Amino acid sequence: MMSAIKTQKKELVRVKNLVKYFPVENSDDVVRAVDDVSFDIFAGETLGLVGESGCGKSTVGRCLLRLHEPTSGSVSFEGQEIIGLPNREMQKLRREMQIIFQDPYASLNPRLSILSIVSEPLKIHGIGNKTEQKERVADLLKKVGLDPDYMFRYPHEFSGGQRQRLGIARALALNPKLIIADEPVSALDVSVQAQVVNLLQDLQAEFGLTYLFISHGLAVVEHISNRVAVMYLGKIVEIAAARELYELPLHPYTKALLSAIPIPDPKQKRARIVLKGDVPTPINPPSGCRFRTRCPIAIPECAEKVPELREITKGHLAACIRVQGYESAPLAE
Repeated sequence: MMSAIKTQKKELVRVKNLVKYFPVENSDDVVRAVDDVSFDIFAGETLGLVGESGCGKSTVGRCLLRLHEPTSGSVSFEGQEIIGLPNREMQKLRREMQIIFQDPYASLNPRLSILSIVSEPLKIHGIGNKTEQKERVADLLKKVGLDPDYMFRYPHEFSGGQRQRLGIARALALNPKLIIADEPVSALDVSVQAQVVNLLQDLQAEFGLTYLFISHGLAVVEHISNRVAVMYLGKIVEIAAARELYELPLHPYTKALLSAIPIPDPKQKRARIVLKGDVPTPINPPSGCRFRTRCPIAIPECAEKVPELREITKGHLAACIRVQGYESAPLAE
């Protein structure tokens, strides 16, 4: 379905035809949260995953860690298939795969000290004695810009930005290769967002981390990502290198998203693309192309044919039957 991008980088994660449906209570219907999604993540890169709220991007991240069991499809990590892997083997593999949650308030147990919270992964995997675990926590707090003495405090004594740094420290405890960053800055003030994003980049450079960075903040994703995948209603509609996608988007949905990014210069204006109507329900999505009910260039054939995510130019994939190549002009006037 999807052409692999030719690169010298080692493929760390491969997702193929991933599907996740949630049953609807007291009904035979299902919520098609993720419906036939495929992509690769290469070692050392940041893949941004963007889209409107409810498009399924967080569900994709949780399926990669099997926090949600996929309905079908394949997820491999360093060539090892993890769907159907026994729990004991999956627990070992989770040392290599960690998550930073969206809400820094809800993700930390208010009854536990920071020492207990950050050292918990070490205890679960039997790494080090109490003294070594305490030293590891002190080192991790330094890495994320916090005083090691904070380990004796409790979550309610910290600001939102500090709590997210604690969440990052916990994710780093086992020296993972992959971190799923599930909207890690969306609950923070703008000034704090920049600090956390810069911290994530510094840690990536220091430890050789690989990120799946999930967000609806397009400006943040552009800053941190090497490549970007765009989701709409459970499907990926476009994947490209970050700079290429932001400068020459191909899919009409991507163009509409990018047209909404504010320009920090009041003398410049951007041609806005305003989508009409509401996002359809994932319980009963439109036939053919799911974006067709809001697409400004839709034709009758869009209702009949499900567009394939195909490579339009080298490394640039789009799922639209009307996209033939670089037909678009820059969005800024």
